[in-house]
Amino acid sequence: MPAAGAGWFSPPSPGDIVWRRFPQRELSGPGPKSRPALVLRVGETQANPVLDVAYGTGRKVDELYTGEFAIYPSDGPAYEAAGLSYPTKFDLRRTFELDFNGVWFAIPPGAPCGQTPKLGILHPSLVRRARAARDAVTRVKRRE
Repeated sequence: MPAAGAGWFSPPSPGDIVWRRFPQRELSGPGPKSRPALVLRVGETQANPVLDVAYGTGRKVDELYTGEFAIYPSDGPAYEAAGLSYPTKFDLRRTFELDFNGVWFAIPPGAPCGQTPKLGILHPSLVRRARAARDAVTRVKRRE
C-alpha cells in the first residue's frame, strides 16, 4: 500500500490497537472522546488507508457479553504490549469502517509509537480470546 496522503496516517496492521474518535449513534461524525480500537482489517480507497475497527471501552470490563473480550493488567506483558492505560474490552459486534485520517483517529497522549494513532498490538497470547469473541458473533449472526 502506498504512503498515505496529506491528513492521512500510514496504514497500521490488523491486530494493532489504535486511538480513535469513534462514531456515536446520535452523531453522524466522530464522537468527542477518543478511545482504543482494535484494527480488524486494513484496506484502501483512492490510495488512502481505510480500517475496519472494533469499539473499545474501559467501562463495564467485568461484564462481558457475546462478541466481547477484555485485556486486563493481570495479562502482564500482553497488557503492556497493547499500550492501554486501563482495563479495556473490545466489542466485535460494534465495528466500523473508517478512513485512517485525522478526522477519525488521533495521536494518543504520550505518543507511545511516535506521531501515529497506534497504541500497541494485540499480543499473540490474546489472539485466542479475540477469535472466540469473533466466532461468537458469527454464530449469533447465522442464527438471525
